[in-house]
Amino acid sequence: MMTNQVSDLEGSKVVLFRRNASAVPRQRRAGVDERRGQVLTTKVGLQMPVGLTFEDWERAGRQLSGIVNSSSWWLGDWLVYGKDHYTDRYQRGIRAAGLQYQTLRNYAWVSRRFDFSRRRAALSFQHHAELASLPIDEQELWLDRAEQMQWTTKQLRSAIRVAREDEARDVTQTPETMRRLAVPGSRLQWWHKAAEQSGIDFEQWVLATLDNAAERALEDEEEEREQAGISA
Repeated sequence: MMTNQVSDLEGSKVVLFRRNASAVPRQRRAGVDERRGQVLTTKVGLQMPVGLTFEDWERAGRQLSGIVNSSSWWLGDWLVYGKDHYTDRYQRGIRAAGLQYQTLRNYAWVSRRFDFSRRRAALSFQHHAELASLPIDEQELWLDRAEQMQWTTKQLRSAIRVAREDEARDVTQTPETMRRLAVPGSRLQWWHKAAEQSGIDFEQWVLATLDNAAERALEDEEEEREQAGISA
């Protein structure tokens, strides 16, 4: 059996797990160093014990994956709370914590788009991020499909792209439903490259980027009004 706990040994290392004492041969228990069977996380790396079994190594990987995924939600919720409760001080808290505001804003945007009750534990934070720009009913539809089909993030992204392409073929565009924007070719190539590096469909990337920019602009405007009110 594995147990999680925190140790204050050698610079606040965190014990990811340790082997049950029964796994240590009886004749060696009396003099064995308790830390020898522990997987320790530190600020600069992971310390693996000698003789770690494959099963324990695999379990450590699952725990690390869960921590990484959950931390995105944790940080997003942390910033949302700070912005809602400490409008005049939350940026100071971010700097004091040594965190990158841009990354936190992305996490917070996804957190705001999904109420706690709508988050799927079986899906990763990135699954939710792929759907954050969609209306709630579409989010629920794709969350259900991803959960039932056990899609990876890449498979979810691909399924959405195929669905969008099918919709585009079925819809007859008219002047009333289509709006054209004149874009220089060099800029269009730049955008295509960014979408490709992000690993998502170009049209979806444009919509998500514009939605994200609009929400941030509105948030900044709201923050400026709040700060102006505080200063007054």
